[in-house]
Amino acid sequence: MASMSHSPVALSGSSTASDILRSSSSGLSGVPLKTLGRARFGARRRDFTVSAKIGKAKKHDYPWPDDPDPNVKGGILTHLSYFKPLKEKPKQVTLDFEKPLLDIQKKIVDVQRMANETGLDFSDQIISLEKKYQQALKDLYTHLTPIQRVNIARHPNRPTFLDHVFNITDKFVELHGDRAGYNDPAIVTGIGTIDGRRYMFMGHQKGRNTKENVQRNFGMPTPHGYRKALRMMRYADHHGFPIITFIDTPGAYADLKSEELGQGEAIAHNLRTMFGLKVPIVSIVIGEGGSGGALAIGCANKLLMLENAVFYVASPEACAAILWKTASAAPKAAEKLRITAGELCRLQVADGIIPEPLGGAHADPAWTSQQIKIAVIDTMDELTKMETEELLKHRMLKFRNIGGFQEGIPVDPERKVNMKNREEPIVDKTSAVELEDDVEKLRQQIFNANKSDTELPESGLNEMIEKLQKEIEHEYLEALQTMGLKDRFVMLQEEFAKARTSQDELLLAALADKMAKLKDEFNQGLLEAPNYPSLMNKLEMLNEIIKAKIISEKNKATLKQEINKRFKEVMGRPDLKEKIDALKTEIETSEVSTIEGLDDELKEKILKVKQDIEFEMAEVLKSLGLDVAGVGFKAMDFIQETPAPDVKSKIHELNEEINSGIEDVVRSSDLKSKIELVRLELIKAGQTPDVESIDKIKALDQEIRQTIAEAMNSSELLEKFEKLNAEISESAESSGGLDGNFSQETPKENSPEHARPETELY
Repeated sequence: MASMSHSPVALSGSSTASDILRSSSSGLSGVPLKTLGRARFGARRRDFTVSAKIGKAKKHDYPWPDDPDPNVKGGILTHLSYFKPLKEKPKQVTLDFEKPLLDIQKKIVDVQRMANETGLDFSDQIISLEKKYQQALKDLYTHLTPIQRVNIARHPNRPTFLDHVFNITDKFVELHGDRAGYNDPAIVTGIGTIDGRRYMFMGHQKGRNTKENVQRNFGMPTPHGYRKALRMMRYADHHGFPIITFIDTPGAYADLKSEELGQGEAIAHNLRTMFGLKVPIVSIVIGEGGSGGALAIGCANKLLMLENAVFYVASPEACAAILWKTASAAPKAAEKLRITAGELCRLQVADGIIPEPLGGAHADPAWTSQQIKIAVIDTMDELTKMETEELLKHRMLKFRNIGGFQEGIPVDPERKVNMKNREEPIVDKTSAVELEDDVEKLRQQIFNANKSDTELPESGLNEMIEKLQKEIEHEYLEALQTMGLKDRFVMLQEEFAKARTSQDELLLAALADKMAKLKDEFNQGLLEAPNYPSLMNKLEMLNEIIKAKIISEKNKATLKQEINKRFKEVMGRPDLKEKIDALKTEIETSEVSTIEGLDDELKEKILKVKQDIEFEMAEVLKSLGLDVAGVGFKAMDFIQETPAPDVKSKIHELNEEINSGIEDVVRSSDLKSKIELVRLELIKAGQTPDVESIDKIKALDQEIRQTIAEAMNSSELLEKFEKLNAEISESAESSGGLDGNFSQETPKENSPEHARPETELY
């Protein structure tokens, strides 16, 4: 308790209250008015005593220091701001799409720890991993999706308005209050200098941690905040200070109290006033700019955006909830809204993009602030040269030109790129019945042409082949779609197209390996595909038509000459010629005039040589695109019809043994490397291989065939084959199945062999 006694004052009738309370600063005889208001007056005759209770005043959080340091950057005025450096370093926050980078970081830490523990030099490995990390970071941040940029703009550690202001200004003093009873901490205003030039700064201020975010209301202003900004705009306009605004808010605070205080009116008042200010205005979106809450301080001559900032009328989550009834569609909404800096510059909403470091502005806040400073200085240099009328017109036209269009004017090529691609027309599949009818008609034409020795209709063949090829391609794509492999197939096609001119053998080998794995996966699941029967049926029809075309394109005389030439080559082979000469000698020495007189052993030798010749000629005819009715096919028909199951089982066992041997050879490292080389050469050659590539591929193919043939030329396999061949020959001879002739038979119309070209040897 303290009491103050003052000289008596006469309260005569001539004295008035104004005489007593004349001083608004000192109160009554030097007593403050607040103290006077709480004083207890006591009348003792004509004197009175003023007594006041002095409570302990609340100390300000950041008052003027007792000993201000003149060397503090920005001067002692920076001590007026409530914004101070955090005592604790912010926790590292990893976004979902950045998680792949954590694996590389973990490896770097592990190697560094191992180097420290063992004392060994792992500098090369660490440098390699750091390069890999930087490359992965670069690839990630140069191909960001819109929703990923939204997440970066909302990053908890992203630099705030005051972070940038203290980095770019020489001096800064914060100004408070809207002169209507409240100081909104979500909007910060103040005067600062950059390179000696004064500017009025204002912007949305988010918190750097939970405590600050609650204090700053998460950067969402109330009407008091917008009225404080309006007061500072008028102050800047009066004194001629250019205005720089920083936008970083999800939107204006939309609670009941704010609506009662006139949130919409405050925003509208700011919009109207900003268009009439006679000083240059530059707005910078440093985070997210949401709806009218951002626009209330964003009606500027120039709107600049940080590289990963976003500016939208509604958040992607809100848009997705409205249009698709779920917030999970936010990525799609972010893409459709066109809210990123690049898109808004193309739409001429934003006027420039300020670069950010890899990893976002929070990766290097000081560097980002310097980029903002450079952009601000350049833009202000441009705007300060304008006269007042020109400046006002420039601001008005900027917003009047947004979203404008005119009929009949062609679209710019750069805008065509952003338009939706024209969807390819859906190809209607030909019905199976219609397709089989067309193929059956063509079969009949082929049969009639073969019977009458007339030429096949080439146009009909080509049309049917093209039609079947399209149908088969559609069936393959449908099978890929049902198995979920279509996207991978399309991606691999694009990678192959890009790598066609590449000389990197490792890249080509990796792509070939990917394609081989996809092919294996496709083949394994093809049997389960719903359209598998339809696909196989169309493939059979296509093979049949192609073979018919090959025969029709060859002249019959030329074909006969080719067959005779090949026959002479077969008969002129030393091994066959030696066998035939030996048989002739044995027949002559036996002195038998008829075939029936020959002994069984000689007959078996003759039959064996005959079979060798027939099978060799069958292979020749197959290489010419001909199907042989006789020899191997008749033997197989006979085997299938014979009641002896042991022959079938022996053939099956021998085939399995041969296939197993071939697989073992193919798996060997030597042959595998040759096959891989063939794949690489085929990929390099592409659609138009040169002579050198063709020769190299042929040489490798010959080496592979020779390696397999040598591996299969084992005495055990040959012995089994000869034994089985003798059993088949004996069975065929006893039934008359093998008469040694290549006969021309007309297959049934509904049989698979119908209309296939056949030949007969004389």
